[in-house]
Order: sequence, then C-alpha cells, then structure tokens
Amino acid sequence: MSELHSVEEARDAVLAAIPARTTVQRRATSEAFGLVLAEPVVSLTTLPPWDNSAMDGYAIRHADVVAATEDAPVSLAVIGEVRAGIAPDMVVAPGTAIRIATGAPVPPRADAVAQVELTTPADANDVATGSRGRDATGAPPARILVHDAIGHGAAIRRRGSDLVEGVTVLESGMAMTAAGVALASGAGVAHVSVYPRPRIAVLATGDEIRTAGEALGPAGIPDANGPGLAALVDAAGGESIRLGIARDRLDDVLALLTSGLAQRPDAIIVSGGVSVGPYDVVRTAFEQLGRIELWKVAVQPGKPFVFGTANPIAPDAPPTLLFGLPGNPVSSFVTFELFVRPAIRRLAGRRDVLRPTDHAVLGDDVSKSAGRRAFLRVTAERDAAGAPVRDERGRVRVRLSGGAAGQGSHVMSALATADALAVIPEAHDTLAAGAEVELWWLDPA
Repeated sequence: MSELHSVEEARDAVLAAIPARTTVQRRATSEAFGLVLAEPVVSLTTLPPWDNSAMDGYAIRHADVVAATEDAPVSLAVIGEVRAGIAPDMVVAPGTAIRIATGAPVPPRADAVAQVELTTPADANDVATGSRGRDATGAPPARILVHDAIGHGAAIRRRGSDLVEGVTVLESGMAMTAAGVALASGAGVAHVSVYPRPRIAVLATGDEIRTAGEALGPAGIPDANGPGLAALVDAAGGESIRLGIARDRLDDVLALLTSGLAQRPDAIIVSGGVSVGPYDVVRTAFEQLGRIELWKVAVQPGKPFVFGTANPIAPDAPPTLLFGLPGNPVSSFVTFELFVRPAIRRLAGRRDVLRPTDHAVLGDDVSKSAGRRAFLRVTAERDAAGAPVRDERGRVRVRLSGGAAGQGSHVMSALATADALAVIPEAHDTLAAGAEVELWWLDPA
C-alpha cells in the first residue's frame, strides 16, 4: 500500500465504505434546522388558503374606478373593514369599498385592492379629511377618493399561488435550511423525517501536544487539531465527540480509540502519527482494530493520509470509519476537506457531498511538489462592498494567503484568513500569475 492514490481514488474508496443510512428520526419541524430530510415533505394546506390582500388599502370592484385619474378621482363609500385573521362578513357592492389590511381575506364581490397610497380619505360630502396616501390608521373614513384606474386583480394574492395541498415542497436528501423550516411549517407540517447527525469522534496525538491553556513546558505546543477538527465536524453537519490527546505510544492510542469505539460513533478522526516516523503508531492501531483501506494520497499538503474501518463492536453495528490525518494543522485541514467532509455529508444523508467549484485567476506565481495535486490557501480580491472581484470572464482574482511563506503546512495564520482553496493539477509543478485555476470556496466565518 505504498503507492500514491489520486484524490478521486481515495475519495471514492471512502464514500464506497459508507453504509446506506437506515436510522430515521421524527423531529419537530421547528427543531429540524441543519438536518437532512429522509422523506419528502408534502404540503398539508393550500397557501394562501383564500384570496388575500397584498397591500394595506381598500377592497373594491375595479369596474367602479376605470375612469379614475389623478385630477378626477372616483368616490367610494367605505362600508367597513376587514383585518387579517378575521373572515369578512360584508359584500363589496357597486360604489362601495371595504378597508383591508395586508393578509386579510378579500371580501366577496371585490376583485381588486386599491392600495392606500392611491387614495385620499374623505367625509360623506367628498371633502378630504386627510392627506393623500396617509397611513391607513384610526377609524375608517366615510368615503375614499381613488386616484387611479385600479386593474382587475390588483394587489390580490390568489388562493394557492404559493402552495397547493398534497404537493411535495421539499425533497428527501435536502438539508433543512431556515427557509426550509419556514416552508414546511407554513405548509402545516408539524414533524418531518430526518437522518440523525452523524457522530464523529476526534482524537489528537503527540507527546508534544497540550490542551489550550495548559502549561507548555520546554517542548510543548497547544492542541490546534483537536478543537479545529471538532469545529469542522460540526460545520459539516456532524456531532463531534472529543476523545482528548493520546501520547505517541501504541497502547495509549489503542486505549483511547477503544474507548471511542465503545461510544459507537460513525467515524473516528485521528490527527498525527500517520507518517513513517519511529513514533507514528496510528496505522498500526488501525490495523489492530480493523483494516486499512488506503494510505498516502498524491496531494499537497497532506500526503500521509490513512483510511480504514474498525471491526463492528456488536453484530448489529456497522463498521466505524477510521481517518488518520497528518499532524500539521494545514495538512489536517486540507485532508479533512478532501475526504472527511464528503464522508460526513454522505453519513448525514446529503446528496451534495462535494463543494461547488468556481474559476479563479492567480495573482501570484506558485510552485508545488512534482506529481501531486496542490490545494493552496488563497484570499479573494474584494470590492468596496466585500464582493469578490471577477474579471471579464467571470473569474475570481485571488492571491496566496500569507504570501508564498503562508503555504507551509504549519502556517495556521494564513489558513485562518483564506477564503478558498486554489487547485493546482498534478501536471503543473509551477504556474505563473495570471493562470486560471479551479477554486473551492471555504465556509465563511
């Protein structure tokens, strides 16, 4: 297993090892944000359930105002009003109007709404009692003067113009966004079927690693990978489980992995200890707990990547996915992006597991190792409004985050300021400024 696998080979092997999702939960729609639908959502109601007003104004018959102009308004008698949430109990007869609030049901015989801005309130003698287009507050006026020929159906939202009962409004495999929660709730759906968040355990390794805030001593460094990977898990739609920090000893790694497996996670991510040094014991631990599917991928940064599966801890349990990521924080981040994030999204039930790609133009000369695909951390040039600047062909202009020195696999400061990853193919060891590259946008802060 010493050959270097391509990104696609490694990712396909990871995704192929993921079992079909069978566990489904019923959750209140209001609590389903971020979860993936296991079944389609079908509307239980028609929206609007009746014709309603799109404006504050007056329900009228459009035939009454066909001759209305600014200088020669038409006078209509106001016979009442209808509020949102109240069924109208009056009919709009010829020559009359009913004051109506936005969202209120349109009264019978009305076929248009004259928005308040097109009217002037008046008394019984057609003398104006307020200014043109005043707020429709207070008691309804005796009459209104309509200053425009309001068309048939004006400012009326028709029944069923948004949703129709029995129609699918959200497909399975979609993540519930805030808009999706609102749509399903508006469709009268109180509960939805969703897949549970995949549970992903995270273990950092290294004799030098210390918990943030702990005394470092003469040779310690704070743990960045543990907290960072847990945050990436949560951002990808999973539920992170922190297993702590293991020393560079096989017995310690095995003990913490065994403890993690007892919690029956869907996957375990281990950072560090996956290369070929004398203290890199993670591969051996994986082999003792299950099997290795692949090792080493032709990427930069992040070549030492291990993927395997642990033996099921119970007859009914699926195998737990095992990911071994490099110890350098940037390498760990990139390999997570390439292989772990798609796996978590597939485990969550999503159909869209890969990031959408864009096109960019390099603002710097770049170089990389021969035969490997590089994923460079870049920042996008932005205009005064903060939007990415694109050239005449729609390509984003990007610069190396932190400059050339910021591309080191240990430089977290450049990673934290990066907007995206620029992809440099295996066939190019160097690219000059001005070259076009594929771009993967990262999650915004």
